[in-house]
Amino acid sequence: MQIEQLGIAHKDLLFPRLKEINTRLSEYTFANLYLFRKNHDYQVVTDRDIFIRGLSYDGRRYLMPTRDVRQMDLSFLREMMQDVDFLFPLPQEWLSAFDPREFDIFSREGDADYVYTVEKMSTYKGRHLHKKRNLLKQFLEGYSHDARPLTSDRLDDARFILDDWLATSRSEQDETDYGPCREALDRYDELVLCGGIYYADNEPAGFVLGEELDQESFVLHFAKARTAYKGIYQFMFNNFAQVLPPRYRFLNLEQDLEKENLRVFKSSYVPDELLSKARVSL
Repeated sequence: MQIEQLGIAHKDLLFPRLKEINTRLSEYTFANLYLFRKNHDYQVVTDRDIFIRGLSYDGRRYLMPTRDVRQMDLSFLREMMQDVDFLFPLPQEWLSAFDPREFDIFSREGDADYVYTVEKMSTYKGRHLHKKRNLLKQFLEGYSHDARPLTSDRLDDARFILDDWLATSRSEQDETDYGPCREALDRYDELVLCGGIYYADNEPAGFVLGEELDQESFVLHFAKARTAYKGIYQFMFNNFAQVLPPRYRFLNLEQDLEKENLRVFKSSYVPDELLSKARVSL
């Protein structure tokens, strides 16, 4: 068995392998693993198969498969599970591989991904989203505005926004996702990321960035804005959903980590689905 700390050198190994899985769970991309490698102490474990060993936000050690467990030898999986607390994160469709009489299957609400239809985010239709429509209207009427693709010549504007976001967040840098987000900007092309940047009164006001999860889903790893511009987040999500290629039906805003501010923020957009991530233990 070979164990290595996950690094950029593993991109050629993991990027195509994770793309083949074709799941909507936000962890199954190389960029996500790389950018949050320090948060989760990610290691690449190579034996008869390849796994990612990580540390969950609640301090448990887990193994993440890098291919569909339904195609794997169950006795080998049992052997690999001996040194960890559980397998994680597993999509619901994989759970048929495990006999509930032999394995414990459970999940935590804070791990679930918030998923919205692109149609909903591009229109904010319905009475539950009337506040979003009002904030969007206030932004559009209150500022001159512009939306651009986040390209390499605009990354400095995104860094400026990120620094301003941190300065006004009232949080220490290591208490936020500033570090992973800054590295996402610094390795934007290398990590095959895609995003949009937004301006208000000719000033950089916000940006989003993410990547394709599968043929129908796009995940936003980061959304940062200068909240002095009221309605900027509503504008960003709405505009980005409008310009996504039509093959994308779902927008994934990832999990809330059981943090109340994230739960309130993401719930306010009324998710169409909460994608649970199973933990499977012996």
